[in-house]
Amino acid sequence: MDDLVLNWELGTGGLLLLAAAGIALLLVLIMAFRIHAFVALMMTSLLTAIAAGIPFNRLLEAIAFGFNPTLGNVMLLVALGAMLGRMIETSGGARVLTDKLIERFGEQRAAMAVGVASLLMGFPIFFDAGLVVMMPIIYAVARRLGGSLLTVAFPAALAFSSMHIFVPPHPGPVSASAILGADVGLVLILGLVVAIPVWYLVGVLFGGWVGRKYDIAVPTILDGTPDEDREMESNPSFGKIMLLLALPLVLILMNTGLNMYASTTDDPDAFKAEPVIALLRTLGETPIALLITVLVSMWLLGWGMGKSGSLIDKVADSALGPIASVVLVTGAGGMFGGVLRVTGIGDAIADSLNSIGMPVIVAAFLISLIVRIAQGSATVALTTAASLMAGVVVNGGFNPVEVAAIVLATAAGSVGFSHVNDSGFWLVSKFFGLDVKTTLKTWTVAQGLMAIVGFVISYAIFLVGGLFG
Repeated sequence: MDDLVLNWELGTGGLLLLAAAGIALLLVLIMAFRIHAFVALMMTSLLTAIAAGIPFNRLLEAIAFGFNPTLGNVMLLVALGAMLGRMIETSGGARVLTDKLIERFGEQRAAMAVGVASLLMGFPIFFDAGLVVMMPIIYAVARRLGGSLLTVAFPAALAFSSMHIFVPPHPGPVSASAILGADVGLVLILGLVVAIPVWYLVGVLFGGWVGRKYDIAVPTILDGTPDEDREMESNPSFGKIMLLLALPLVLILMNTGLNMYASTTDDPDAFKAEPVIALLRTLGETPIALLITVLVSMWLLGWGMGKSGSLIDKVADSALGPIASVVLVTGAGGMFGGVLRVTGIGDAIADSLNSIGMPVIVAAFLISLIVRIAQGSATVALTTAASLMAGVVVNGGFNPVEVAAIVLATAAGSVGFSHVNDSGFWLVSKFFGLDVKTTLKTWTVAQGLMAIVGFVISYAIFLVGGLFG
């Protein structure tokens, strides 16, 4: 895709100006002119690509670069998660689980309990998939407690985000560990040391303040018609709902464990060739695990309870219409971020910062943070920063704890200040029922705080590790 860009003479300053102008235009279109986010994102992506010098006959290729993979990934996870959510919601399962949580932990601790559950689920499950699966529980608890949705939603969402950013086996810390030569097991242990305080300080404490300041009603995106809700009502047992929440967790953990084991064997190719192992790993891929869970939910909450196939089909179908906007806008957010990546802005910024000369851990954090802000993708920001710093880290004489701390500092930078060029920003905006301005004031600030707190803890680990070097 790099060959699409003709105006490399713009330099880092020109590319930064181009990115800033694109973001400003997008905000004006959405906030001032009230143009739908999907249309505004597509218009801005096209105009930014043209301004970057991409020829007209390759514009569609440029916007597809970020849109197609984002849409493909998000569509499967959100669609299956929404179906699972509708089955749990319409059967009365969300209410059953909410009642049990409040009975066990009390109303004052219910939001914390949902956040802790999200931390556990977030260990193997990606941010977007985990959040979608938990949304009906988040909505049900928020309705029961009253007040703002964000009081419950922020601790849960930031639990998934913290685990996704800092803790293997998620792809960001794993890839950075591989690039920088860090011990993945040590990164996992120290990643938890970073992720849990980050979640508590930002998700629980800051999230609680956000919930008190912004009174956001529970969205109706997962609601069905009264007739559907009444016909599907079956008051399932608490055990059935826990089984449905645990099933994808177990399947994905199985995939994770087998993949990690495969990476440590002397002959990973032979391991992969085992048909039973290959099948088990496939069953644990996130979309497949969610598909299996949806089918099991249809049996446990539908067919097995005497519900007709036509009713179950109607309930599943009703889950897809409302999330169409979520999927398209999230994909368009990936489109805009992809266009910015095609311009080369991330590489230009990283090269400029790398030449300044500053402590390795600080440089890794800042490169990752600024590339993230500029082009939106946390994974690209993390791998770009890690790749640039790899030579310095490998030849720097750092001990294993210091190298792991550099990985975590780089990961911290990659989460910082999610905004309109990040597909995750739009996922949160739509599922939480927030307009762009409120999402910037809440989610963007929270992600920035995660970056700062995560870096401070990582830097402390780096200093302590240096004492034993």
